[in-house]
Amino acid sequence: MNDELKQLQPNRLWYYFNEICRIPRPSKREERIADFLIQFASNHHLSHQLDEAGNVILRKPATPGYENRQGVILQCHMDMVCEKNSGTLHDFDRDPIRPRVDGEWIKAQETTLGADDGIGVAAALAILESNNIPHGPMEALFTMDEETGLTGAFALKPGQLEGRILLNLDSEDEGQIFIGCAGGKDTVATFDLITAPVTPGAVAYKVSITGLKGGHSGDDINKGLGNAVKLLSRFLWNAAHDFQAAIADMDAGNLRNAIAREGFAVIAISSAHSIAFEKEIEDFHKNLTSELHTTEPGLKFTASRTDLPEQVLESGLQLRLLNALYACPHGVMAMSRDIPNFVETSTNLASVKIRDGKILVTTSQRSSVESSKKDIADMVASVFCLAGAATEHSSGYPGWQPNPDSEILRISVSAYKKLFNQDPEVLAIHAGLECGLIGAIYPGMDMVSFGPTIKGAHSPDERLHIGSTQKFWELTLEILNNIPVS
Repeated sequence: MNDELKQLQPNRLWYYFNEICRIPRPSKREERIADFLIQFASNHHLSHQLDEAGNVILRKPATPGYENRQGVILQCHMDMVCEKNSGTLHDFDRDPIRPRVDGEWIKAQETTLGADDGIGVAAALAILESNNIPHGPMEALFTMDEETGLTGAFALKPGQLEGRILLNLDSEDEGQIFIGCAGGKDTVATFDLITAPVTPGAVAYKVSITGLKGGHSGDDINKGLGNAVKLLSRFLWNAAHDFQAAIADMDAGNLRNAIAREGFAVIAISSAHSIAFEKEIEDFHKNLTSELHTTEPGLKFTASRTDLPEQVLESGLQLRLLNALYACPHGVMAMSRDIPNFVETSTNLASVKIRDGKILVTTSQRSSVESSKKDIADMVASVFCLAGAATEHSSGYPGWQPNPDSEILRISVSAYKKLFNQDPEVLAIHAGLECGLIGAIYPGMDMVSFGPTIKGAHSPDERLHIGSTQKFWELTLEILNNIPVS
């Protein structure tokens, strides 16, 4: 176990978090963490189920004296977002995450930490292992592929789960208890790649935007963060108009549920424009740092000479692509009229990639209002349809409608106030939680979601607050101790 983590309490929670960090678990490739969970069940004489989708369910009988309590499900997901800084030599399919203590926080080295939702998995395992934590009949549901499609939750079947109370351990703000979430869907646009020979006498530059914070496309969408796809597209649109810049390659953003942190493009311009172009790079960098100095102090926008490519985008295709990227909305589209300071509808321009004869643009939309989710997804699609791209929507996932009269909410609020002598905030969240899907499959399931404080989720700046993790642990145990009788 990491020596720094050994010093932290509760010891067994941090032990299991360290163990989980050692296991590669990208979305859709969770076989190794699933094997670890099944071996854990065998070691602790727990019954287990591995379903066809790859979800793992562990079951533990009630502790003596708690047999008549209602059954509780601890729910979290096995996969993690795999993001790293450019130039970082880390293979998420092979290499362990290396957690380290940095003051009050746990961080990784140049990669996502995987506290989302590794800390939830660790808490569930520490509870299942213990013989000193009182609880009623307990299940732990570990879903697969939450981050890229909620695939595991989609595949659940009626009858798999026995409990009627669910504690989702996948929220990221200690002191807040969530009782609702947004639904979401993806919109993907595809252009057929058409190229043309580079103009004789041209020179090439690699344009880079780096140092942005990135973040969760739901939780962080209202924080004024820079989007590498939008900022790079803005520059390229102007460079095409002012310097007849021709794009040879473009690679910006990465995951659909992360705000784009980095973007790169290779462009060709006439050598006669090189001095003016380099001056434009300096001016654009100054403008961006002035505009975003509060939210993006690490922003860097640069260009350097590179080898001249043989082919660039055909001019008509480039015009259509850049117009669409520049026009495509990104960010908050509507605030809730019912919940103060709550984002109702948003869209994320996540990535643009040129590969395999195609230009692929990935976006994602979220809303707590189903009709508004469809509306913003159709709006984004219309921008790319006007540009001649083929567009496709994912099937999406439903939101989770709040139930302010929930019994488990009452128990959770009372437990928090008893432990910490203050009321928690009761909120809905503008992120996708598996509660919406589980509630659709199991009508009447009584659910809350809570967790420790995690900042910078879905980016290499992800960090887990140590003190809030202790409070998260204490709250979970207190809730389990107060589950009512059947």
